[in-house]
Amino acid sequence: MSRIAGSETEVAIRDLRRRYVPLVSTVAAILLGAMLPFVAISPWLPNLGFLVLLTWRLMRPEIWPVWAAAGFGLLADIVSGAPLGQSTLLWTAIFLGLDSLDAWMGVRDYWLDWAAAGAAILFHSVGVWYIALLMRSDVAFWIMVPQLVMSVLAYPIVARLILALDRWRLAR
Repeated sequence: MSRIAGSETEVAIRDLRRRYVPLVSTVAAILLGAMLPFVAISPWLPNLGFLVLLTWRLMRPEIWPVWAAAGFGLLADIVSGAPLGQSTLLWTAIFLGLDSLDAWMGVRDYWLDWAAAGAAILFHSVGVWYIALLMRSDVAFWIMVPQLVMSVLAYPIVARLILALDRWRLAR
């Protein structure tokens, strides 16, 4: 047993935490957001699964490749009952945009992360609205504005929660 690394069990547990905390937290947020028993005429609650996925992507871009958004989006579509492929398309496009932003900017700070999250949330809301229009739903965009505002304002709270999870994930 090495005094630096700890026991083999401790090393195995840290490795599992390091690998699976982002995955489990995102899947749990997707399931929680879809399973909450809220019935509303207009959307007020932020898309929790999308916010958690976006926050992990902005805080730790090395965790997931771009195609991971497609898998999470497919799960979100299946669980939430949204048109199959809606979240898959939108979340993958957002990940591609964030990769382009990372390549262009190089380094971001908190305010740029919040601006990028706001732009991604706006893109997601417009995309959901447009897909609803394509499916012959008569939805005015202003109905989605409260959810858009709540999502942008909820980002710092979700970022704090994900930061705490990330610190626990990487703790010795």
